[in-house]
Amino acid sequence: MKIKTIVTPLAVLAPLALIAWGGLRYYKTGSVVHTAPDVPVTTVKKGDVTFTVTAKAEVQGGKSEMLAAPMMGASQLILTKLADSGDLVNEGDVVAQFDTTEQEFKLKEAEADLAEAEQQVIQAQADSQAKDEEALYELTQAKADLRQAELEARRNPLLAAITARQNTLAVEAARDKLRQLEHDTPNRRANATAGIAIQEAARNKAKVQAETAQHNIDSMTLKAHRKGYVNVQTNMGSGFFMGGMTLPVLQVGDTVRAGMPVAQILDLSDWEANARIGELDRGHLAVGQKADIEVIAVPDKQYHGRIKDIGGTAGPPWNRRFECKISLDNPSPELRPGMTARIVLTTDTLHDVIWVPAQAVFESDGRAFVYTQSGGGFVPADIKVVRRSESQVVLTGLKPGAVVALASPDQQKKDSGAGGALQAIPK
Repeated sequence: MKIKTIVTPLAVLAPLALIAWGGLRYYKTGSVVHTAPDVPVTTVKKGDVTFTVTAKAEVQGGKSEMLAAPMMGASQLILTKLADSGDLVNEGDVVAQFDTTEQEFKLKEAEADLAEAEQQVIQAQADSQAKDEEALYELTQAKADLRQAELEARRNPLLAAITARQNTLAVEAARDKLRQLEHDTPNRRANATAGIAIQEAARNKAKVQAETAQHNIDSMTLKAHRKGYVNVQTNMGSGFFMGGMTLPVLQVGDTVRAGMPVAQILDLSDWEANARIGELDRGHLAVGQKADIEVIAVPDKQYHGRIKDIGGTAGPPWNRRFECKISLDNPSPELRPGMTARIVLTTDTLHDVIWVPAQAVFESDGRAFVYTQSGGGFVPADIKVVRRSESQVVLTGLKPGAVVALASPDQQKKDSGAGGALQAIPK
C-alpha cells in the first residue's frame, strides 16, 4: 500500500514535469518547423567581412562657372540663342544670347542725344569766347576813354569854369564805367563757364547712357570663361508646378528674369559624384574616405575617388538623407554632366568573424534569430548581431558550418499550402 501510495503521485507528476520541461524548451527555442524541399539554405561562414555603403549618384563638375542673365533692370529678357546641355565649349565661345532690340533702340537714342550735346557744348564754348572778346574790347575802350578824359581835364586851369566842370564830370564817368566793367568781367566769365559746364553735363549724361546701352548689349551675350561642358539650367520662371514634377530646362524663346542662372560651365579637370545617402550610414563616413565609382554610361572604366564633403541631413522622418560629394581622382574625357553612377564606400573590415547573409537573419519582438537546420526541419536559434550591412550580418551564437535558412520556413509552408511562391523577406 505504501509503495502504491508513492508510485501513484509519481505517475501523475512525471508527465506534468515532462510537459513543463517541453513548454520551457518550446519557449526558449521555438517549435520545430518542418521544411519544404525548396527552402533556400546557406552555411554559417567565418572570415573577413568588409562593410560598404552603396548609393546612386550623379556626375557633375566640381569647379563650375555659372552664367546668369545680366542685371540690367529689364522686366523681360528673351533668349535668342542657347547651347545644348553636354556641348563642349572653349574659352570665349558664345553660350547664350538675349534679344537686344530694346537696348539697341536706347543706344541709338543715346548716341543722337550725345551728338546734339556735343554741338551744344561747342556752341556754348564759342559764345563764351565771343563774350570774352567783347568784354575785353569794352574794357580796353573804357580805359582809352578814361585816359582821354584825364588828358582833357589837365587843361581845366586854362578853360572856363563850366568847361572845366564838364571835363571833371567826364573823367568821373569814364572812371565809373571802367570800374563797372572790371567788376562785371569776372561775373560774365563765370556765367559763360557755368553755361559750358551745363552743356558738358548734358553731354556726359548722354555719353553715360550710350555706354550703358552698349554695355547692356555686350552683357546680353554670355560667353564661357573656361573650357568645359554646358549644363543648361531649369526655367525657374516657367510658372507653378505641382510637387514632384520636374521643372523644364531653358530653351530658345523663353523669358527669364535678370540675374537668373542660365547655364553652368563644368570644368573638364574636376569632376564630382553627388549622392544622397541614408542617415543611418552617416556615422560610418568621413571626409577623405576612399570610394569606388562605376559610371553606368562608361562600364569599361573603373573610377576612384574620395569623400570631399558631407552635407546636412534633410527630408521627412521616414526618409532622412544627407548629400555626399565625392571627388574623382581619375576623370576621363568620356564623362558628361548628369551621368548616373553607382558609388561604393568601404567603411570598415572585420577580421576572422562569423557571418551570414542578411536575408538569413530575422527579428521579432526585439530578438534576432536564424532558422538552423535540425534533422528534417528548422529550429529558431537566438543570435547577437555585432554589425550588419545590406548584404551581410556579423553575429555571435552560431558555429561555422551550421546550415541556416534564407527564408522563413513558416512562411514557406504557408505559401506552399496556398500554391504561392516563396516571398522571404526578413523583418
